[in-house]
Amino acid sequence: MDWNRVEGNWKQMKGKVKEKWGKLTDDDLDVINGRRDQLEGKIQERYGIAKDQVKKDIDGWYGTQRW
Repeated sequence: MDWNRVEGNWKQMKGKVKEKWGKLTDDDLDVINGRRDQLEGKIQERYGIAKDQVKKDIDGWYGTQRW
């Protein structure tokens, strides 16, 4: 997985991330700034999901994105 694509296009990706994980605030997304580890942590914090599950959820979401 080439997460650099997400980091490089973060401004465009923020909307898609917010569609998937609506509990993340705009401030959260600004802090995350495309960094996967930050995204994982915020999803865990907001949704109370285990780290392994968050990784799977992000991988699944990333795989559905059209580049």
